[in-house]
Amino acid sequence: MKEISVTGQKRSDLGKKATKMLRKEGLVPCNIYGEKKGENGLPEALAFAVPMSELRKLVYTPNIYVVNILIDGEKHLAIMKELQFHPVTDALLHVDFFAINDEKPVVIGVPVKLNGLAQGVRDGGRMSLIVRKVNVRAKYKDIPETLDIDVTNMTIGKSIKVGDLHFDGLEMVTSKEVVVCTIKATRKSNAAAQAGANGDAAE
Repeated sequence: MKEISVTGQKRSDLGKKATKMLRKEGLVPCNIYGEKKGENGLPEALAFAVPMSELRKLVYTPNIYVVNILIDGEKHLAIMKELQFHPVTDALLHVDFFAINDEKPVVIGVPVKLNGLAQGVRDGGRMSLIVRKVNVRAKYKDIPETLDIDVTNMTIGKSIKVGDLHFDGLEMVTSKEVVVCTIKATRKSNAAAQAGANGDAAE
């Protein structure tokens, strides 16, 4: 995966008033979760804030990144896990990160990339990408930037499911029955098939 660096500052006041002030200053409240757990057994978060200007290149992209977070001089390696947007303005309200290391596998959604011109598309069908990301589990250094899928031999009416995908070092977490892509018939492909059938009948 690609790497990106952001710089943040710890926040101790977690109230609504303080959070609103951060956003007015162009900062986005964030949490990073790791192995540490509190007295209740739940994951304990480190609260911090990052300038929106630094998060924009991380959030508004189809790419996935390993994030080097520098918080008050302390380094953290993480992946982005969850985003919260304002329901009306779509402004970024909050980001959750998950701490990672070289040994422990992580679960992350990897973008799907379809390679090749499918036979079904050449025959007039329409390729539909149903899911843009598939969740996988692996050590972060083994996770590719994209899941490359060869669709050259796909014909009209055929689909590729998660269960059909196999990548070295990756465990598919998304359900095997989820359809990744499919080729649907169109008026053009139906007309071509009908013309072919009529030609065969005439012979």
